[in-house]
Amino acid sequence: MASTKATFTLDTETVTRLRETAERLGRPKSAVVRDAIRDYSERADGLGADERRRMLSAFDQLVTEIPPGGAEQVDAELAELRASRRRSGRGG
Repeated sequence: MASTKATFTLDTETVTRLRETAERLGRPKSAVVRDAIRDYSERADGLGADERRRMLSAFDQLVTEIPPGGAEQVDAELAELRASRRRSGRGG
């Protein structure tokens, strides 16, 4: 993989965290930065926190609207619907 030198300005806390992480992992700081950017990029492609909360809220609301009854009840309703369609002669 080709490398490109780049210059970034980081605050003191970030530099400290980078140095400590690199030391703890026994890896070069540039490798830690590459991994962090790759991880962030992958997560950024997913749902954001606000969007995730909005979707979970919508799901929670929809779940409460699911009528009670098990698979047997659903199967019975589908069988009745199919029989009704056959009786009505829905030609083709």
